[in-house]
Amino acid sequence: MKRVCFLGIVIALFTVTTASAQVRFGIKGGVNIMKASFNRDVYKLDNVTGFHFGPVIEGMFGQGGIGLDAAVLFSQKGFDTEPNTIKNNFIEVPVNLKFKFGIPYVNPFVAAGPYVAFRIAGNEDWNLKTSANGIIKQIKAQNFGAGLNFTAGAEVLKQLQLGVTYGWALTDDYKTFDKSDVNSYFGKLHTWLISATIFF
Repeated sequence: MKRVCFLGIVIALFTVTTASAQVRFGIKGGVNIMKASFNRDVYKLDNVTGFHFGPVIEGMFGQGGIGLDAAVLFSQKGFDTEPNTIKNNFIEVPVNLKFKFGIPYVNPFVAAGPYVAFRIAGNEDWNLKTSANGIIKQIKAQNFGAGLNFTAGAEVLKQLQLGVTYGWALTDDYKTFDKSDVNSYFGKLHTWLISATIFF
């Protein structure tokens, strides 16, 4: 219930703020590059790639200045640990405060704001056999996540935005434990998103 209320507040804030702004819609897509970190060294972890795409709305107060954008993205997230690759599909809703510098033709911008993510597909639990010692470990993907995004990019000819985003998780994305150990360990994803957005 709290998650629904939080999402409703974010949408209401965006609606009120963009009521007097220049609003436009677009499609966003790109690549996710992810690596997980746990509060204890339980896996040998490597980067893994995924993708994201979905609709975007942007409301700006003038060519240069402050505005907001929001998206509803299908996003594939996970991490790699030999000999297993863990991936899940999420619906992710980011809302960003955006600042454009107002430079013609190639207009730099920065943006930052919160996101929430809901797991919609992919296994919730895995039994992993580590390649080093043969010990069976279990990992569980969480159904809800939240964090902060930080973006830098540029808008080309007022229609195409190219950006790089770092996603900083505030909630735990994974829970894992060794079957021979009663202690649980928690992991967060560190995600880089390379995106292109086309506005209509």
